[in-house]
Amino acid sequence: MPGQNYDLLVVDDQAGLRKLICEALIDEGYLIDQAAGGLDALDRMNRNKYRLILLDVKMPGMNGLETLKEIRKVDSDVPVVMMTAYSDFDILQETDQTVNPVKHISKPFDLDDLRCLVRSCLSENYALS
Repeated sequence: MPGQNYDLLVVDDQAGLRKLICEALIDEGYLIDQAAGGLDALDRMNRNKYRLILLDVKMPGMNGLETLKEIRKVDSDVPVVMMTAYSDFDILQETDQTVNPVKHISKPFDLDDLRCLVRSCLSENYALS
């Protein structure tokens, strides 16, 4: 059975934040899937296709950086936005050395800023396709 094509995958261990992000972006007309952590995200990526991934940095189990490295093995081209409430520059610098550059947004973020970033990432990716 073929998988679903989604615009976005939101990966965050906080269910409330996932819900808030999804509600804000569904209003923009995006088809959104959610994952509660890195392993869940990878499982979903093996079944579905995504145009953009919003990925939390600090998660229990497989953190965002470990998840990003595994995401790149499944899909080296999908744009990724790392979301972090921490100013951990070492982690953010390490993400910049992955196969495909990632963007970053700091928590707490303004939902309008997130919408603009998502639109920008999707239009950049569309232009590259």
